[in-house]
Amino acid sequence: MNTATTTIQSERLAVTAKDAARLLGISRGQFWKLHSMGKTPLPVRLGAKAPRWRLDELRKWLAAGCPDRLTWQRLKNGGAE
Repeated sequence: MNTATTTIQSERLAVTAKDAARLLGISRGQFWKLHSMGKTPLPVRLGAKAPRWRLDELRKWLAAGCPDRLTWQRLKNGGAE
């Protein structure tokens, strides 16, 4: 891997489901299963078929103990409904 590629990868702000799963140490299929069950943060959409998960949000979600999506949304909003 060259330096330019390494720099781009280290500067990524959002990742695919495959990359998010790899970061969490699970399979892509398991990540999608958790997502469909409402147990991961919502992705941002960069197009109709381009969901991406923000790295900063995945890190905070993991540090918070991987709460379900509704709990995570409440935590992000400071407990406000």
